[in-house]
Amino acid sequence: MSAASEHLAARVPGAQVKTAFGQTTAHVPAHAWLEAARHVRDELGCAQFDWLGVEDAGRPGAVGQRHAVLLHVIDPGTGDGVLLRTELGPDDALPSVAGLWAGAGWHEREAAEMFGIALADGEPARLLLPDSFSGHPLRKDFVLASRVVRPWPGRLEPGEDGTSAPSRRRAAPPGVPDPSWGPRYEEDTRG
Repeated sequence: MSAASEHLAARVPGAQVKTAFGQTTAHVPAHAWLEAARHVRDELGCAQFDWLGVEDAGRPGAVGQRHAVLLHVIDPGTGDGVLLRTELGPDDALPSVAGLWAGAGWHEREAAEMFGIALADGEPARLLLPDSFSGHPLRKDFVLASRVVRPWPGRLEPGEDGTSAPSRRRAAPPGVPDPSWGPRYEEDTRG
């Protein structure tokens, strides 16, 4: 991110600006999300929508409890952009910025469907998944049923194949269900 983008992020009112790995982000509270976005568009000239995304912001032991919403918009005259970030708790709803950038509407619908975040304007119509689909497949706490009913075709985790010592830290990758979740393929083939 350029120095100009850092300067733009610093001009977002009420934002806490942080830089990590060369990326400067303006963190705003959820209640100030829409106001900050409007300021970025109207006062800082970032009229071009780039993308809006969501990631799990849960701390260890609280996966799926908090989500970070990121919005990147660009000043078309200079090419400099601003990255806004807010965090939503399980009971928070995201105010829509689709009224500022029409393209954000599709991204907000995708975020609601894939991560289960609530939108302040209400639940949107399904975008990518069938109506019969249950759950939010991009959340880290979403159980990948295929890991239960079919053995993993790739290399086993260290210590599982018996050729090496188990790793000191045993943590299941995201999507791998807890051992108490449903019958396992191995159990089905033995019995």
